[in-house]
Amino acid sequence: MRERKVGDIKLTLACMETDRTRPILDGRVRVPGCELVPVHADPQDIFRRALQEQAFDVSELSMGSHITTTARGDNKYIALPVFLSRSFRHSCIYVRSDRGIATPADLKGRRIGIADYQQTAVLWLRGMLHDQYGVAASDVRWRTGGMEAPAPVRLALDLPAHLDVQRIGPIDTLNGLLAKGEIDAIMSPNPPSCYVKKAAPVERLFPDYQKAEIAYFEQTGFFPIMHALTIRKDVVAANPQLPLEMFRAFVQAKAIAMAELNQSGVLKFALPWLVCHYAETRRIMGPNIWAYGFRENRDEIAAMTRYAHQDGLAARIVDPAELFHPTTLDAADMA
Repeated sequence: MRERKVGDIKLTLACMETDRTRPILDGRVRVPGCELVPVHADPQDIFRRALQEQAFDVSELSMGSHITTTARGDNKYIALPVFLSRSFRHSCIYVRSDRGIATPADLKGRRIGIADYQQTAVLWLRGMLHDQYGVAASDVRWRTGGMEAPAPVRLALDLPAHLDVQRIGPIDTLNGLLAKGEIDAIMSPNPPSCYVKKAAPVERLFPDYQKAEIAYFEQTGFFPIMHALTIRKDVVAANPQLPLEMFRAFVQAKAIAMAELNQSGVLKFALPWLVCHYAETRRIMGPNIWAYGFRENRDEIAAMTRYAHQDGLAARIVDPAELFHPTTLDAADMA
């Protein structure tokens, strides 16, 4: 456990426990001058409480929501270029196999279920569909709601009238509507239970999604950013040194995680060929497979702000630098 020092500021930290955050959460890596109090919760609950209640001093936050609130000027948090969640998303499109949907272009005119219109995974999927397959956001009828149980709205949106975005019924679920055939597809990081249980004619649009995702990376250079670390603006105002110190600590924590992936003497994780997998991933993606830092990721973030604008989430294209605290813009990932 970390030792609290006299003069430390006490801050709540809401984030998922992963290999990249564990060295912070267990005290192996300290943020100078801080005592961090971890808050454990589901990411969707963290995002809702941060956006609606500003409940945490430091919070993991959806980049889609952060771009949206920054564009309209009511963001209460400022981000650091610490990207706590990244994920390729070709695996996340589930379609009714009885609707003639064989290619991404076949999604035009379809009813697609999503958790939230600003969900970052969906932001990336819409961007990919637009840029690579010519499917615009306005080509689809979007239906938002909970996957397996009704869910509250996370962030109120004011979308352009030409977009067809509707909330499903108060007792409906996306999985239930897909199983009944009332929607044609779902975009979700987690598979719907009707797909898992083979209870309905539902398949992935990209069955060999790893191959599709590698090809996407080789074409774009993007490893899609999902969540960033953010600090509430009033906390930053009172502690202007905090963003850079926090960035450095999380870079150090990630370096520990990456070293553990390559540890072969005693395996840290229950995968026998993890070292081989890590080596192959680095061959494809380069030595720093999970890059932090603004400069290292500027092109990718610019793509995200462009997607948010073309999807109607943002009335303007946000300058990527506007999303992050200025003291961190030149800070480099030491990996």
